[in-house]
Amino acid sequence: MKKMSALLAASILFSGVWASMTQAAEVSVYSARKEHLIKPLFDAYTAKTGVKINYTTGKAGMLLEKLKAEGEHPAADLLITVDAGNLWHAADTGIFEPVDSKILAANIPAHLRDPENRWFGFSVRARTIIYNKNKVNPEQLSTYEDLADPKWKGKLALRTSKKVYNQSLVAAMIAEHGEEKAEEIVRGWVKNLAAAPYAKDSKALEALVAGVADVTLVNTYYYGRMMKKNPDLPLVIFWPNQETTGVHVNVSGGGLIKGAKNKEEAIKLLEWFSGIEAQGLFAGSNMEYPANPAVKPSEFVASWGDFKADPIGTAKYGEFQEAAVKLMDRARYK
Repeated sequence: MKKMSALLAASILFSGVWASMTQAAEVSVYSARKEHLIKPLFDAYTAKTGVKINYTTGKAGMLLEKLKAEGEHPAADLLITVDAGNLWHAADTGIFEPVDSKILAANIPAHLRDPENRWFGFSVRARTIIYNKNKVNPEQLSTYEDLADPKWKGKLALRTSKKVYNQSLVAAMIAEHGEEKAEEIVRGWVKNLAAAPYAKDSKALEALVAGVADVTLVNTYYYGRMMKKNPDLPLVIFWPNQETTGVHVNVSGGGLIKGAKNKEEAIKLLEWFSGIEAQGLFAGSNMEYPANPAVKPSEFVASWGDFKADPIGTAKYGEFQEAAVKLMDRARYK
């Protein structure tokens, strides 16, 4: 009886340990990246490791407010979101815990991650010039700044200043030129608008196709989506500032949430995101560029040609975001 009792106790103990191990083999993620873009990565990681990934998708602002409300007992281990401005804001509010990882440091270049390692970029998008080849000679194009020149009056289409993508672009201009010069450029853009700013990048591209405008600024994946559907559209990509600062780039990325219940597994997932296996999936699903320089973009994205990217640290976009919003308001960029 004693032996049976001992065996039973050992069995119960082992069952408890096993249940604990099984329960620990999961990660919970809040993602502002849309489900169809992020789920394939989660599925691939689960298939590889057996780790279950629970995820909730939503708008970046909503998820950040949710985390603030959860306080010291967050329901998620990781936050994934788009734009370095959003990542910086999350870090600034104390949501993220720094991650000291040799793997992440080796895989993600310094300018694509937080200086304090609170967040890491995993895919890169360029915000670049697109023009209608039937109306614009590419020799007329040069820089973001040049789009403020009066020669583009009535020819420029822009997305609304309310979108964080344009706020980050203007924040980068403030960091590079100073506030006075950046405001002069933005005022020039506003004077050159062919129509009121559009709600989406796709609408700005449609304005080019319709002949409303000749040139615009959009994220590269919007261009990719339209050209995939209709390769005969008269839209061509142009890489600005190749003789100066380089093309403005931004990131989708993520970080470890302070107070994460599954910290060890969450860090492993972040590290996997940065590796060769995951990088093609992370970037390819949305026609972006891998953040890891050892990984090549998809064949379709590579067909757009090489460019020199602006090496400014993406964390600057958050640092100057508030100033950028105020600047655009003063310049009457709606």
